[in-house]
This record gives sequence, structure tokens and C-alpha cells, in this order.
Amino acid sequence: MRLLIADKLDLEPLAGLELLGVRVDYQPELSADQLAATVDDCAILVVRSTQVSAAAIANAPALSLIVRAGVGVSNIDVAAASRHGIYVANCPGRNAAAVAELTMALILALDRRLVDATQSLREGRWEKTSFQRARGIYGQRLGVAGVGAIGHLVIERARAFGMQVYAWSRSLTPTKARRLGVRHCLSLETLAANSDVITFHMPASAQTRKMVSRQVLEALPDGATLINTARAAIIDDEALRELIVKKGLRVGLDVFAQEPSNAGEPFDNSLLHSGLVYGTPHIAASTRQAQHAIASEVSEIVRAFLTEEEVPNVVNVCRNTPARYALVLRARDEVGVLANVLNVVKRHGLNIEEISNDVFNGAAAACTKLRVSGRPGEECLREIRAFVEVLHVDVVSLPSLA
Repeated sequence: MRLLIADKLDLEPLAGLELLGVRVDYQPELSADQLAATVDDCAILVVRSTQVSAAAIANAPALSLIVRAGVGVSNIDVAAASRHGIYVANCPGRNAAAVAELTMALILALDRRLVDATQSLREGRWEKTSFQRARGIYGQRLGVAGVGAIGHLVIERARAFGMQVYAWSRSLTPTKARRLGVRHCLSLETLAANSDVITFHMPASAQTRKMVSRQVLEALPDGATLINTARAAIIDDEALRELIVKKGLRVGLDVFAQEPSNAGEPFDNSLLHSGLVYGTPHIAASTRQAQHAIASEVSEIVRAFLTEEEVPNVVNVCRNTPARYALVLRARDEVGVLANVLNVVKRHGLNIEEISNDVFNGAAAACTKLRVSGRPGEECLREIRAFVEVLHVDVVSLPSLA
């Protein structure tokens, strides 16, 4: 079984997979176009930022699992994977500490103007007076937008620095906010208005695109600090560029629109020249600790896929299928019993959405639950009961969770 890794990844945690018959093919420099021509016999695909298109998926008949070695799956055509019956999983939370650390590093660096001070020293100037007027972050109000794994860790670290933390998230309630020890805000605009420093930790999606709008940015106090280590698409770039100058904002960015696809390529973004803006080249999640943790999670996902019933962190499996009835079958654990029952169900036009099977001690009998799209009729049940191997059959109505 071929496992293709199409991005840079710590290989050490994957070493044990060979005992499961997995052959690891490490090609970290593959482009999206090259990937489409390379996955034809691939059973498992691991990517970080490489795009996995519908064309690549269609060209991979053996592909059964795609793992995003990171949080989110925006670079994978999940709809195409679902149509082909391919599991898509990710590794949420494994790089959260690294992102939280860079977030705090940017906050501190902007407050003390560390980059400018270092550059001044390198150019042979001792400008002590210019760099000794930092505000300091103790007692400052920090607004955290998005309170997932990363947001939680940022809150912990900010509290250690004595910051007052405000928070907003679509899932955050006043009760949850009290448990976290933060002040709850009802909207992003309210969060911005109450933030000396604001940091964003939302995923990229159609719902979050340009969520940090002109109105949100205008609500920030003059001279506020803004940090984005999440996704460039969540912020209105044009409005930010204008308001950096107008409001004297300090900005720390790890993500940019139209980032180069390869290391070493030329890069220029006008945001970096519009005021006090510090940047890093999309490295928030890229510490050695984080990469080892993510690779370990990838290994666990692959191992579970091959040996367990469920795929960890899968994002494209229905939690509530269209099944409305369960056919509960107790029968002899013998060859052909289940096949006979499935043929009966098929003849009666019922689609089986889920199957689970338990074998009892001694392997003489088993209980199988067939979750089906419609209620089996009496004739269907009579045909199933006619098999001598069938011990009992029941029909159970399932609750509608739609």
C-alpha cells in the first residue's frame, strides 16, 4: 500500500507504518499539477498546503484516505473526495501551541519595536531614546476572536502577562466566557472597540471571508495592535491598508494574500510598507515541536484507518445519515448468512446506510444492525426469518436528528 507525502513532514513518527504494509513515498516538492499525475496508485495521501483538486482525486482510483497535516481542509476538494468515497481527516490542535507562541511574540515585538531596534543596531546606531517609549502590555485589553484550541492557549499566555482578555466566537456564550475567565463580547465590532490588541483565530471559509470588515477595523481604538496568524482571507485587505495609516495601527501578520507557492520566490506586499507592520512568512505552526506532534497525529490517523473501525478527525462522514429504521438481526455467525439478508433487503428496494456487527463469545452467533432508508415490510421480514440461520429479527424506528 502506497502512502504519498506531498509536503514536508517529520518522517520519524511514521516509521512504524511499514509493519502494517505501508510503503511511504516522500515527495515534498510536488506541485498541485504534478500531484494529479502522481496519485494514480496512491492509497493514502498526506498534504499540508498542497492543493488537492477534483482532477487529482479523479485520477486516483486506489485513493481511500487524504490527511491534511494541519488544521482545516480548505486546500482539499472535500466534496470531490466525498463523491468518490474517500475519507478526509485533519490534525486539529496539534500546532496550537506554536501558533499561540508566535501570536504573543508578535504582540511583544510590536510593542517594543524589536525589529526596528535590531535593524537600527545593525546599521550602527544607538537610538535608545527612540525605542524606550513602549506602552508595555501589562493591563492592556486583548481581544481574542475565535476561541478554539489556539484561542484558548493565547488566552492562557496573555493572562500570564497581566492582560485583560475580551473574547468573541460564534460558539462562545456568556457562561463559557465566565469559565474561561474572559469578558464576553456579542460581536466582532464590540470586541474591536474594547481591544488595545486584537488577534484573530478563525478558519478560512465562505462564512469567515472578510469577516474582519471595514466596520470592525474602524471600531479599533487609534494606535491599536492587530495580529493575524490565521488566514489572510478573513480580513478586508483594502480597508486594513487604509486604516493602518489613518488610525496608526500596529500590525503583525503571518499570512498574506497571494503567498508564493515555493520558498525563495520573490515576495512583495504593500501592507508591509504602510506603517508599523511586522511579518513572518506563514511559519506560525512551523516549530519542530509542532511538526513532530502533527506527524505523530498523521501516523495515528493512518494506523486507525487500517486497523480500527473509525477514522480519527474525519471531516466528511455523515453524523446523521438518511437512515430512519434499524433492522436488528441475530443470526448464526456462518458464511453467507449476511449476504442472504442483504439480497432480500436489496430486492425490497431498501438502501442500507450503515452496518455494524458484533460477534459473541465462541463465534457461534452475531448481532448485526442494518440502518436502512425505509421501513422493511412484512414480506421482507418474512423472507429474512425463513433462513434457518436467522435467530431473530426486529425493526426499530430511529429518531430524526435533522
